[in-house]
Amino acid sequence: MSRNEKIDLYLKKWVSRKLTILVIASAALFGGKLESTDWTIVATMYIAIEGATNIAERLMKARTGIQ
Repeated sequence: MSRNEKIDLYLKKWVSRKLTILVIASAALFGGKLESTDWTIVATMYIAIEGATNIAERLMKARTGIQ
């Protein structure tokens, strides 16, 4: 397995974990176990990390010439 394949595998796991956390936080919000301000923080972090991941992925693809 090449280095890029290892990085891709790690990023896919990371994205899946972030989405799982967002889904759990949403369920807790609607279940009354989480305050709306806390959910806002979780959602904001999800969006920010997702954006950073997408930027890093695009930079890696641009650097290697993959489209």
